[in-house]
Amino acid sequence: METGRAQRKPLRLIAAACQGLGIGKDGSLPWRLPSEFQYFLNNVTAVAKPGKINMLIWGKLCWYSNPEEIFPLANTLHVVLSNTLETVPKHAHFLCKDFESAVLLASQPPLSDIVETIWDVGGTRVYEAGLMHPWCDLIYLTNVMATFDCDVFFPEFDKNKFQLQDKFPGIPSEIQEENGIQFKFEVFKKRTDV
Repeated sequence: METGRAQRKPLRLIAAACQGLGIGKDGSLPWRLPSEFQYFLNNVTAVAKPGKINMLIWGKLCWYSNPEEIFPLANTLHVVLSNTLETVPKHAHFLCKDFESAVLLASQPPLSDIVETIWDVGGTRVYEAGLMHPWCDLIYLTNVMATFDCDVFFPEFDKNKFQLQDKFPGIPSEIQEENGIQFKFEVFKKRTDV
């Protein structure tokens, strides 16, 4: 695919996963952690410069698993990936057939002037594509410190290539607890020397 005119953007993955890297069950989250969900929203809607927006890339099933009342989200454009949908889903802005097409949409005119960060928000195959992309620099992976029955999983990734950061700006380092479930916000940064 032609990437000559593409303007490189930060590409980040964001997810919460329990022990065993489970991220979902029957089309929804297997836990109820409102403060963790707020952390997700805070990250994907944050922009450093006024007038900028972030692009969120969603797999079709992931998109439809969200409650409609969370939309619209400030400072965001939404791309849904699907080979079967014919029209852009309600609340989304674009429909793309594959991950690379969505990245190019964000990194070429006219959107390249306004998109600040590309957020990969899942599901599994979308995360796999994001991990393989050369622009992927950070993984925001909340460690839900419990075991849940899941049928969707975050992909395994190379912990030598993406290293857990001891401290990361703006990210609480202490263990959180809500509804009797402990969790920790973790950020993995891609090494530049590999």
